[in-house]
Amino acid sequence: MSNEPKGLWKDWRLHLVVLGIVILTELIGTHEIPIGPGVILLLPMLYAVVIGLGTYFTPLISKKQSKKAETLVFMSVSILVAKFGVEAGPALPELFRAGPALILQEIGNLATILVALPVAVFLGLKRETIGMTHSIGREPNLAIITEKYGISSPEGRGIMAVYIFGTIFGAIFMGLASGLLASILPISPLSFAMATGVGSGSMTAASLGPLISLYPEMSETITAYSGASNLLTSVTGLYMSLFIALPLTEKYYSLMIRFKS
Repeated sequence: MSNEPKGLWKDWRLHLVVLGIVILTELIGTHEIPIGPGVILLLPMLYAVVIGLGTYFTPLISKKQSKKAETLVFMSVSILVAKFGVEAGPALPELFRAGPALILQEIGNLATILVALPVAVFLGLKRETIGMTHSIGREPNLAIITEKYGISSPEGRGIMAVYIFGTIFGAIFMGLASGLLASILPISPLSFAMATGVGSGSMTAASLGPLISLYPEMSETITAYSGASNLLTSVTGLYMSLFIALPLTEKYYSLMIRFKS
């Protein structure tokens, strides 16, 4: 274990590839795609996710290096969370004025169960549906499903599928959806900022970027709301999934199976 950090920092090939991707994506810059009254913002982070995924299938990156890159991602997200905390501090009075909205916003995540589960059942999935739809499928949710059902169970296979898909495409989807919805819907930017806090650092960062680009004059407040929302989701989301979302998904699945039959 002691040699692992040393090997991580001495892998200059991996660092050069990452640096090359960063330079390339920054040179590409931000682009807008108008869609009706809205706009899709293509940010450097989105390019980086796509290019980084592509390099995995080339000789540039080996499986061993991809494991090292995973460690670096977690370290980078830790820095991002620290930045959120620093910027949230001066905005505490503004956050307090948001009242219970920040705390109760986790309840809104339950609505995805009502939408996603029937679609999954309609597509022919069985108990995999429970693992796939009860949450956003990040590390805490993966731990809950693994402990309750086992990683080799249908529920375990379902949560793993969502976890892998979210890791690869989650940031891309969140970034595109954030820019498009914020430019179309007549809703306060602070509401969108709270919505970016989904419990995933990379997804939060990807969806935060378009909001800051659309409302640069509110960048500090938007970042503070987003960081506080993501922190609260990370803290309360585990208990919400364990005591409310998962039992609700179980009962809803049983109902949908009977209805389909």
